[in-house]
Amino acid sequence: MAPTQQVALVVGASRGIGRQVAIDLAKNGYAVVVAAKSTSNAYAVTPFPPDPNSPQSTISTVEREIREAGGQATAIPVDTRDFKSVQEMVEGAIKAYGRVDVLVYNSGAIWWASVENTPMKRFQLMQRVNPEGLYGTVQALLPHFKNNGWKGRIIVVSPPIYSRFFRGKTAYAMGKVGMSVLTKGLAMDFEREKRDEMAITSIWPAASIESAATAAMTKEDPSTKKDLRKPTIYSDAILAMLRAPAKTVNGLLALDEDFLREYTGMTDFSKYSVVEGAVPRRIMPARLPDLTVAEQADEGRRTDSIKMRASKL
Repeated sequence: MAPTQQVALVVGASRGIGRQVAIDLAKNGYAVVVAAKSTSNAYAVTPFPPDPNSPQSTISTVEREIREAGGQATAIPVDTRDFKSVQEMVEGAIKAYGRVDVLVYNSGAIWWASVENTPMKRFQLMQRVNPEGLYGTVQALLPHFKNNGWKGRIIVVSPPIYSRFFRGKTAYAMGKVGMSVLTKGLAMDFEREKRDEMAITSIWPAASIESAATAAMTKEDPSTKKDLRKPTIYSDAILAMLRAPAKTVNGLLALDEDFLREYTGMTDFSKYSVVEGAVPRRIMPARLPDLTVAEQADEGRRTDSIKMRASKL
């Protein structure tokens, strides 16, 4: 690895959006740790590369794709529900490259239904993979960011917080919004501790993106392809976030299209349409709420559980 080469850990990188992000980070000079549950014998897959939205696409095949294109990649299996597995993933990344500069947390479990129709096991799975998996990964990485002199970036796949997002998928929204709360809260920690070269940012699609999750929908109704964008819009937005000053993106809950428009000046998004000439329907509101409040600068007396516990010993 070149002395100045940065290292990105992409969790949930076996297919779809995560795969694209890993590949495009590698194309832009990053050494990439691709992590997820699925592994395979990458050299037994024919034809190669496999359909990126199929079960044949695993972290093993993504590693091979990156390496055969001249990039650096290491596949590390992880079960984000298991904190020990998460810690082993992080230690494996450090062992492989000596550092981690960027975390992209794309791992996610999905079940869109009413509360009545969301079984407890589904609810628990989503909470463990989504907010708990993210929290554990961040916890495991923070000491390494500290060793790097508090220089690093965290990108979270989670949405802006607004009411319509809860409709028809409350259990899923509870976890995803929790991830966005972590983005806001950790950003405040960075700001309070004057860790000016650290930033955590959330990203969400403005229009639906072609992925394993949308494959069933388009198989049932091929006409829905016109409303899909290629996952490259997501990786392009993430790369733009990583190039932006940390203070600009710290705590930001952004949409891919809107970020590219506002921060890079992009106005033509036609190259991202899966169906040439189509204009995919925007699934997000044109305006999103501002979560700040007038009295935010005066938070009063802050409670610190660590200090409170120490005083009782």
